Amino acid sequence: MSLTDQEVRHIAKLARIELADAQLDATRSHLNSMLGLIEQLQSIDTTGVEPMAHATDLTLRLRDDRVTETDHRAAYQSVAPAVEGGLYLVPRVIE
Repeated sequence: MSLTDQEVRHIAKLARIELADAQLDATRSHLNSMLGLIEQLQSIDTTGVEPMAHATDLTLRLRDDRVTETDHRAAYQSVAPAVEGGLYLVPRVIE
């Protein structure tokens, strides 16, 4: 696939890029090389290849799920203007 000057100008307009006439040939060449690479990638037979979530196999190191902090809720809520049943009470905004 090869792009025309008109198509390159249209792509530049869509990308909101000002493209001078002197840059047109170089830009078309770069875009055509990218499209050529995409065509090469699309021609590869990928049947039987599972999709990947990441380029490398990663496993996350997980920590033990245990409590490490003490409960400070009573201390935090002692300075609140209104508390009921462990919840902060706020004025109604929408009726």
